[in-house]
Amino acid sequence: MSQHLDTYPIELLHGLATIASSSLLRIAGAFSSVLAPIVPHSALVIFTEDCTGRPKKKAGDAAIIDGVTIAELDAIRRLTPRRPHSPARQALASRTLLPTNAVIAGADRPIVAWLADTGALLVLTDPQGPVDDRLIGALWEIVAADIRQQVATAAPDYLRDSRAASSERAGAIAELTDAHATTLESILAITRSRRTTADDARQAVTELASAAMVELRAVSDRDRQLAEEPVARAFARLKEDLRPLSRFGGPEVQFIEPPVDGRALPGEVAHAGRAIVRGTVLALVEQSAVGRVRVQWDCDGSNLLIGIRDDGPGELTTDTPSVQQLGARVAALRGSLTVQATPGWGSELHVELPLDAPPSSPARVGALSPLTDREWSVAELAASGARNRMIAESLSISENTVKFHIANVLRKLGVASRVELASALATGR
Repeated sequence: MSQHLDTYPIELLHGLATIASSSLLRIAGAFSSVLAPIVPHSALVIFTEDCTGRPKKKAGDAAIIDGVTIAELDAIRRLTPRRPHSPARQALASRTLLPTNAVIAGADRPIVAWLADTGALLVLTDPQGPVDDRLIGALWEIVAADIRQQVATAAPDYLRDSRAASSERAGAIAELTDAHATTLESILAITRSRRTTADDARQAVTELASAAMVELRAVSDRDRQLAEEPVARAFARLKEDLRPLSRFGGPEVQFIEPPVDGRALPGEVAHAGRAIVRGTVLALVEQSAVGRVRVQWDCDGSNLLIGIRDDGPGELTTDTPSVQQLGARVAALRGSLTVQATPGWGSELHVELPLDAPPSSPARVGALSPLTDREWSVAELAASGARNRMIAESLSISENTVKFHIANVLRKLGVASRVELASALATGR
């Protein structure tokens, strides 16, 4: 039986305190424990795009939390409306929420779901008894805001974990895409054979395989959306984050926009970049007589380049405590941080964050070691004589991305053409 809030207000406050002190990796379990007396459930699942490395936070029945997919959660989120939060609108809203059924972990189950203002989704499976919609919705808003705040101020350890998880997930979905695409393409080739006489069967299987390929591409695209953020959108979010600084009497903040068509940023790089800029700006304005701060982002195709400059006394060094904290975040993503200060003229910080995680496979020998796994795949196909379109189709990427990777490969290996590339790969130099 679920309990009413009035019977344990102190316990609920203690529970919220526990959630607030929980790490992102443990927040689902803490929230599930708090909600269990209110609405017993078999599993709790959180789906948030704020956490690019691990968008799912889960606790409860292993059969559910191990099997739930992003596609299932995305479908639930599309059907979940945001609840009204203003007192006037809440008065018109129902206090009791009845479970509905949805596919989760491959099975049709009773669930209740809430969508926070941040866009994060909360799902409880197999809820028992009536559900207090407004109470749990309000608690979820608090937890979702806490998740966003933790990501915004992510510690170096979380950034390392997020980058590793993003790399692992990207590799897994690439393998899944290749495996399923190969299978489905084989089915299509067989059913299109002139020796096949069962027209109806061929048409049915062709339609089924085509639909499956479309669905597979949709899953791959959705994962890419979770893992990446367009550089212009990431910078726009940064401007919103810093807007209150100028609004409430702080220094003027000038923004130099990045190219709108720049390469999309891996999610953990976008989050880290914003957090680094916020921390740097705060460190700069701690100095006296800072009236203006300039923030610039750029992307060279391989790195996010951040430049921040002030017009203050020029007192910052790499030994300044606030700068040391920023350095730890930069180092977590294998980036670099430099500080230049001119007494009486201001301080300037330059940050370079690599967009690609280090390759997870063993390093290749000689001059081939700088190549990432994706660059290696492109290089092998290019050296074999494959043209850009064939490489794009083979790796399920765009031709523009192929051109980008080939340019990087040629630059890293110090060769000028595909012929020289083939020779470099053949000799392993």
